[in-house]
Amino acid sequence: MILGGLGAGLAGALAPAGSAATAGLAAMASRRGWFFGSAVRLEQLQAEPALRAAILQDCTMLTPEVDLKWNAVEPAPGRWSLGNIDGLVGFAAENGKAVRGHTLLWHRGTPAWVDQRLRDQRDWRLISRHFAALIPRHGDAITQWDVVNEPIETGYRMDGLRRNVFLEAFGPDYIRRALLEARALAPRARLMLNEYSLEYDSREERDRRYLLLKLVEGLKRSATPLDGIGLQGHLDLRKGTVATSSIAAFLKELADMDLEIVVTELDVKEADYTAPADVRDRMAADEVRRYLDTVLAQRRVSGVVTWGLSDRHSWLEVLEEDYRRFPGAWTKGEGPGLNRGLPYDAAMRRKPMYRAIEAAFQGR
Repeated sequence: MILGGLGAGLAGALAPAGSAATAGLAAMASRRGWFFGSAVRLEQLQAEPALRAAILQDCTMLTPEVDLKWNAVEPAPGRWSLGNIDGLVGFAAENGKAVRGHTLLWHRGTPAWVDQRLRDQRDWRLISRHFAALIPRHGDAITQWDVVNEPIETGYRMDGLRRNVFLEAFGPDYIRRALLEARALAPRARLMLNEYSLEYDSREERDRRYLLLKLVEGLKRSATPLDGIGLQGHLDLRKGTVATSSIAAFLKELADMDLEIVVTELDVKEADYTAPADVRDRMAADEVRRYLDTVLAQRRVSGVVTWGLSDRHSWLEVLEEDYRRFPGAWTKGEGPGLNRGLPYDAAMRRKPMYRAIEAAFQGR
């Protein structure tokens, strides 16, 4: 699905490149003091005029979906691959868009050679070199940096820190050191931690909220330059409905520590793939509306970024476990996409949550 059902529809999305956006989500968000953005890939913007036009109309903030991750920019020692991120930042600058720097340190975005070298040598100079290669390159064009992505892991350590190569090499202080390193290179950028699974009332997500707050409290006590928290916002209908009161209380604690809050990767994993297309769209949109009504009520929230504008390019897939939950629903070679009336192969269909985002931005 694309974030579907925006009132302007595709006719509005297909405005000429560079034209003023008057009815898109960017304008709606701006009127309320927020920004709206999306994760993007340069090659898709270049290949798909309708997607490009929708990005130009609806977004003021662009997140490189893959092109700033360490395994993308330096897949082998000294073999730099910066063309895509340079092109994306250039596209943003030409069209008056800001860029989120996603991400500097992430356990799943680290190339194998870096993993091995950090374990063998435990040399912080490798981190310093990586930051120095990326952060100054585009200067103030990148206004926010996810310095550490997904630092929390529940169920193992008392401090809740993820057991990743950075923790193994440098101990719990690696997060503070990374933020200090980033601040020295980007004195005006907003430096953030970005975390997932904070939206529901399972034990795991309650623990993750608690542990993230404890991490942030410690960083603030040590005067570490942390400006904000990214809430990934990967909603999941299999988990029930979002825990609105718990989310509101969690966000208040972050706000009380003077932190900016951004929804950074909003999307929805479906639960019932056998329902009619309009029902599936409505369930996804309703969950987004519940979430945003809660999040946007917090004064320290500055913006919302979705993980793509179209499910045509979504990272979310129908998994083997999904097929097992609906035995006999599809014949071999079929699935809950085209045969359920959802035009995944169409040129451009916005995700169903767009109507909910539009309504949330307009306060209705």
